[in-house]
Amino acid sequence: MWLADNWNDYEVLDTSSGEKLERWGDYLLIRPDPQVIWNTEKKAHGWRKCNGHYHRSTRGGGEWEFFDLPKQWQIHYRSLTFNLKPFSFKHTGLFPEQAVNWDWCSAKIRDEIKRRENSGDLDPETGMTRPVRILNLFAYTGGATLSAAAAGAQVTHVDASKGMVTWARENAESSGLSGRPIRWLVDDCTKFIEREIRRGHHYDGIIMDPPSYGRGPKGEIWKMEENIYPFLELCAKLLSDDAIFCLINSYTTGLAPSVLTYMLSVALADRGGKIESSEIGLPVTSTGLVLPCGSTGRWMRTGGSDGM
Repeated sequence: MWLADNWNDYEVLDTSSGEKLERWGDYLLIRPDPQVIWNTEKKAHGWRKCNGHYHRSTRGGGEWEFFDLPKQWQIHYRSLTFNLKPFSFKHTGLFPEQAVNWDWCSAKIRDEIKRRENSGDLDPETGMTRPVRILNLFAYTGGATLSAAAAGAQVTHVDASKGMVTWARENAESSGLSGRPIRWLVDDCTKFIEREIRRGHHYDGIIMDPPSYGRGPKGEIWKMEENIYPFLELCAKLLSDDAIFCLINSYTTGLAPSVLTYMLSVALADRGGKIESSEIGLPVTSTGLVLPCGSTGRWMRTGGSDGM
């Protein structure tokens, strides 16, 4: 399992009875988690004195109960700053477990930039080192976008929600990255990919974190099990000849890591390289155990720029 264990401003303090107790900077939140099927003693003091508690309704959905929690606050991860605010269906605007993917992608980007600088790989239009172009799909509030930009990439950020893209831009400004080459787009990801294919555009890395179920800006329906493989096939057409990675994250319980490996192996069969998949998780302070938080599949180029 790949762990997001480099946080200072976030931690899972304890888990029990379908809920997790988390520290987000200076504030403690209790939120439901479907993976927490055990019923252990709640010894941590935060269970009895938290700043916010999201109560799941038996009729679906739920609502927040607040105890001295600001409408918005910030936490930090490495050089990045994220603006948090509790909103509908238990979310805060950040998935901390994704930090393990941010770090992996950032390392790949930095290594590729160094390779291009050392090999004199120049952009014929600018005469500068050829930029590493990254596409972030279903990009939410921009954690992967900001980490890629901070690593030196040019990033295209695509999400169907105007509110999420606005939030991501606020995070970029708070992180001192508003001047970086980031293209912010409110769009249906499938339609965007189809247009990019027609335009002949290519990317050196693709990151996607699709929902299990969702709707596009014009009511387009997304169902992970039905749509992810044909979507991946489309994305494969956008990878450049010397692409460095393609990453898929999934919270859909029916898609095991081995399924992600299989999909990537078939969709990118002609590219060589290496594929690995695993669960991702967060350490739990009270027990020393790990809370599982979905799965990630990664294709990466190996060897030289030809992928061999």
